[in-house]
Amino acid sequence: MKVLVLGGGVIGTTSAYFLAKQGHDVTVVERQENVALETSHANAGQVSYAYSSPWAAPGIPLKAIKWLLSKHSPLVINPMMNAETIKFAYRMLKNCNHNSYNINKGRMLRISNYAKECLREIERDTDIEYDQRKKGFLQVLRTNKQVADTQKDIAVLEQFGTEYKVLDVEGCLEAEPGLKHVKDKIAGGLQFEGDATGNCLKFTNELQKKCLELGVSFEFNITVESLLVDNRKISAVKTNKGEMTADNFVVAMGSYSAQLLRPIGIDIPVYPVKGYSITVPVLSDEDAPQSTVMDETYKVAITRLGNNVRAAGTAELTGYNLSLREKSRATVRHSVESLFPHAADMSDDQFWTGLRPMTPDGTPVIGKTPFTNLFINTGHGTLGWTMSTGSGKLIADIVSGNETAISLDGLEMSRYPYANKVT
Repeated sequence: MKVLVLGGGVIGTTSAYFLAKQGHDVTVVERQENVALETSHANAGQVSYAYSSPWAAPGIPLKAIKWLLSKHSPLVINPMMNAETIKFAYRMLKNCNHNSYNINKGRMLRISNYAKECLREIERDTDIEYDQRKKGFLQVLRTNKQVADTQKDIAVLEQFGTEYKVLDVEGCLEAEPGLKHVKDKIAGGLQFEGDATGNCLKFTNELQKKCLELGVSFEFNITVESLLVDNRKISAVKTNKGEMTADNFVVAMGSYSAQLLRPIGIDIPVYPVKGYSITVPVLSDEDAPQSTVMDETYKVAITRLGNNVRAAGTAELTGYNLSLREKSRATVRHSVESLFPHAADMSDDQFWTGLRPMTPDGTPVIGKTPFTNLFINTGHGTLGWTMSTGSGKLIADIVSGNETAISLDGLEMSRYPYANKVT
């Protein structure tokens, strides 16, 4: 079968890889000049299988109010909110309860754990290199209250059989020696030894080379404008360079997927939550993070990627605005400087922003649509890099009509009763 994959980020590229492995004639359509030049370009670099959790959690509404009043807030909301922002915030708030959190986290862990297996498969089958480190993930807790609050998280982790370690201050320093300079600022931590790190941009580019070897075509500098419908099927994709046809179509356009699908009656609640990152060169290996450190106070992930440190954070609800906000830069910088003061050359920070495709329940949308030859693989939020390989193999099996290795329950668009408006 001929399959068009719309979107050349890490989700689209992994989808193409597994589709090609199953024998399909695959073409990836991407509006940029290469793969992974948008949301996949400079993300946090964390591959957080165990840390996969929905943002919508009990207690978040109260925390959000406190964050908005703080100098270095991890949350930014445009006061001139449009209808889509209000709708997303309302739906997210409806998920901020214990029952929804447990359901959503279970779904996310199902995909993340599968993605871990699929990444191992890719590494076994190829010689792919992407600055990978498999040294775990450390959640740093700065206050005793944060330590106490983690008891709720631990109960959920145990419910799902997630491996973790509760660390005291000395345990945190053993896991990340670079924290020794700020020992007095740490109250404890949670460590997930099975998590990893890696450069998503490098991974996607290296996987693209493997795709080319499998016969996948990449069509760059082409903007997808609309989907053309004929009798409950997609007949073609209209682009700025003409129409493109295929037997099957996979939408993997991140935050822009919802805009493409809405005109044909599919209203999935994927919203562009803006995030920022800085990338700085390492000055001292022993003073720099060795893997990923999550600063729980500022919600900033600080990751070692080769000779650089990448720090990413902030959730900004401002629609599709891609302007660089200096206050958010200051928040990310503050987190790095306060935990790893001697790690990197902060005068040489590469500042970046991207739009995370978030759903109100945190779980991506993967699977079939009301159109027999149209499929969706989007809505991964901050975990696109983490979930990419599992999502890619999952969508390949769905398109091929194969039995999937994990349950699709709660992953498809059908979980949203309002999403299907196809007439």
